[in-house]
Amino acid sequence: MLLREGTNKRISYLNLGDTIAKAVRIFMDLKIAIIPVLDGKGSLVSIFSRSSLYRAILNGATHQDIVDPYLIKEVISISEDISDEELADFVKVSPVGSVPVVNKEGKVIGLLCKANMVMTLFRHSELLNGQLKAILDSMHNGVIAVDSKGIVTHLNIGASRILGLKSENCLGRGCNKLLPNLDLTPALGKGEVKIGLKHKHGNITMVVNITPLIIGGSIAGGIVIFQDLTDLEQAAKELETVKALNKTFDTVLNIIHDGIIVVDEKGKTALVNQAMADFLALPPKRIIGKHVTEIMADSRLHLVAGSGVSETSDVMTIQGKPIIVSRLPIVREGEVVGAVGKAVFPQLAEVRELADKIRLLENKVTFFQEELQRNKTAQDIMNNIVAESTEMKKLKEEITIVASSSSTVLITGESGTGKEGVAQAVHACSDRWRGPFIKVNCAAIPENLMEAEMFGYVRGAFTGAAQSGKQGRLEIADGGTLFLDEIGDMPLGLQSKLLRVLQDREFERLGSTKSIKVNVRIIAATNKNLNRAISEGQFRADLFYRLNVINLHLPPLRERWEDIKPLTYYFIAKFNTILKGNVKGIADDAMAALLNYSWAGNIRELENVIERAVNYTRSGLIRLTHLPNQILSNSTSESEANVGTIRYQDQIARIERNMIIVALEKAGGNKTKAAKILNLSRSRLYDKLNKYNLKN
Repeated sequence: MLLREGTNKRISYLNLGDTIAKAVRIFMDLKIAIIPVLDGKGSLVSIFSRSSLYRAILNGATHQDIVDPYLIKEVISISEDISDEELADFVKVSPVGSVPVVNKEGKVIGLLCKANMVMTLFRHSELLNGQLKAILDSMHNGVIAVDSKGIVTHLNIGASRILGLKSENCLGRGCNKLLPNLDLTPALGKGEVKIGLKHKHGNITMVVNITPLIIGGSIAGGIVIFQDLTDLEQAAKELETVKALNKTFDTVLNIIHDGIIVVDEKGKTALVNQAMADFLALPPKRIIGKHVTEIMADSRLHLVAGSGVSETSDVMTIQGKPIIVSRLPIVREGEVVGAVGKAVFPQLAEVRELADKIRLLENKVTFFQEELQRNKTAQDIMNNIVAESTEMKKLKEEITIVASSSSTVLITGESGTGKEGVAQAVHACSDRWRGPFIKVNCAAIPENLMEAEMFGYVRGAFTGAAQSGKQGRLEIADGGTLFLDEIGDMPLGLQSKLLRVLQDREFERLGSTKSIKVNVRIIAATNKNLNRAISEGQFRADLFYRLNVINLHLPPLRERWEDIKPLTYYFIAKFNTILKGNVKGIADDAMAALLNYSWAGNIRELENVIERAVNYTRSGLIRLTHLPNQILSNSTSESEANVGTIRYQDQIARIERNMIIVALEKAGGNKTKAAKILNLSRSRLYDKLNKYNLKN
């Protein structure tokens, strides 16, 4: 509302009996023209204006006298819910410069200054003028506004385009100069409205409407709106083209021998060709407009229009005759707006043969799509196994080889080396990739629940069992892979049952005597030494031999330092995505610290360290200050104590030198064997021995 913009809320009040000095202080502090005077209940009773102050001074009043004798009793105020139109009229006729604004309870909420209100009305007038100009300029038609004398006051972009004139060259000129022979006298002199006048301007034929502009009962000007008939003629040509296309479409529909019927989104028939009408033995006018099920009781065309799912090469009996039908949704701008049905009437045997060939091709396409998806999924999983070290490259090759087998796999390695990822890769690369991948953590499930979780149970198998029984993980994994993580923690009693599954591929649910056959591949993983567990009587030797058909061993991270750097950058990219970070990489000294750390928690620990670092860094490079204390303290050397950091190249050299020393020790000083351990040529090893002064 205009009142809200023009009201001054920064006011103060007087009460009956207040002094002239208080009024003067309010005038000086707030720079207002009037001060509302309130009674004991806070209601407006009068006002004290600057003229009241002048009268008091002329009457000899001092600043200690009270304001009561000089108050203006006849108070003009306005309500806060006054409309904009009423407010504008009030401002025009009001004899006073400021008035109190009161709410519904009669309380004063501010002062309306006439000067402020005039400026507010002026701003709104400018805004409306700008909006009106934008609206006029957005119109395709030409618009010319004139005053009462026919002088052009506005020319929109459409008028400039149609007339080929510039707006700045037309303002202030008579409209009869721009549109000769166009008589504005009836509108500007008599207030008449002229609609649909045909006017020629050069080579352009226009349709013109002239409307007088009446303000306050007087004609203040007029509006001339005109449209180039060229647009209408083009639209007429396009309409004729559409009519011709419709005629062609109708001819094509009635030439083909297949039956065509179209319904809208509610299933009502919108179109039918002559072939379908003849087959139904009904004239088209008795088909169009009716629901398709009224014409063909078994039709599914309305269902396709509702679901948007195609149905092709379906055999349907209509009028006692079998025909091949296809139903396709009609989609417009992403929305299903109907469906079209096609019926094939020729010899059914030929059509069926053709349909069989099409189905065969569709099956082949589906097969190749599934194979492509399978390869993509397997490739994604294999790409997530970072392998720059010789051991890990060899492991990835082994995964590809053993995936095609159905033999049991045992994955060994310390905690955090990525055993579950290897199990998923074996499953994804196998023929079982479409089947389920079910994980059982043997260390996380309580011993008394383990058997029920693995093998399931029947109704009443034990107290608290579900009334409908429950499938076990083995049964759920049928057709896929069962991954037994931490197999070394499986209870001995359950190990014998698992042994039977491995031998016979069958089991019984808890509380049942009925055997259930399963087609499942077992992949187990452990970070324990199972040979030691066997010797201590904690693991069955026969189960171990059944599980250890194929062994995949994951070396600890400290033994494959070549993977630390690529893993670091892999996790930086991962957590940039998760945490919306913009980390570019890692500083050399920080990378050296990671390479020098022992990584007792392996890849899982490295992942946690990088996640922490990305949280602290957010952008730029990960630096030493972003790494946890245990890594910094572990990587600190004597030189670090003196200078604070160590160069990345020196750190790599130190690690490489230590690896050569370890390899020579394992080879008993035999340099040829040491070169093989390091996967180096003999000459290359001698170069490095010279480089690190290890010739002796």
